[in-house]
Amino acid sequence: MMKLYDPILRELLAGLETYPVRRLNKEKGSSWKDAGREAMILRSDMAYELGKGTLPALGSTILTMDKELVPEDEILLYGEDLKEIRKDRPYARIAAVRMKQGSLGEGNELYNEVRKTEYTRYRLFPEGFMMRVSASQEREAVRVGRQALEKGLGFAQVGSMFLTAYHRNPKVEAVKLIFITRKEFPWPELGGYIRKAEQITRAIDHVLKNLSMDCNACSLKQICDEVEGLKELHRAPSENGTCIG
Repeated sequence: MMKLYDPILRELLAGLETYPVRRLNKEKGSSWKDAGREAMILRSDMAYELGKGTLPALGSTILTMDKELVPEDEILLYGEDLKEIRKDRPYARIAAVRMKQGSLGEGNELYNEVRKTEYTRYRLFPEGFMMRVSASQEREAVRVGRQALEKGLGFAQVGSMFLTAYHRNPKVEAVKLIFITRKEFPWPELGGYIRKAEQITRAIDHVLKNLSMDCNACSLKQICDEVEGLKELHRAPSENGTCIG
């Protein structure tokens, strides 16, 4: 069932192959400080903001069980590192998370595991790296503190903290963590992949709750038609036709 997201992830990764990439070193033990929930970065204390205002600010966690897509833990950077940036910049963070075979189950168990893994970002507070997440607007911006940059903060430190956080879930086998800060980049296309992944997750929840069994009336009909596997989640017959079967 976890092949649901594989076509999107495969296309997304293929699109990145045309751009130069830096593979950052993973820091053992997450040496950078976790500042805790109360940590705030005021405008007067920040060096710049990634994804500020109308700039792209994308964040996504995409699950797979395909070892070819996510062979091992790695931190990839497309664009400039934090200490190289001088002003506000577009931003994306994508975590492709490989789960253990057969570890997710189906139905509510599947949906809950997807959300649980996604919500890792709400439990991580790297010092000097304040994530500003708006799930309703599908945005993930970041305020970066001046003092943290002076101390050596970079995506290697942030990425290592993310890897450690994801691996607290024993079902996680490997994570390909991608940061993008390039100015020149097909941001609308990347946003489309991320929105489609979120639509798949919402469709799983929609099916489980039986919110609509009329295929023609369902707002998620297009995504169900496009994504192989969604229709297998629910095959109960309906006089009006069923959104999933």
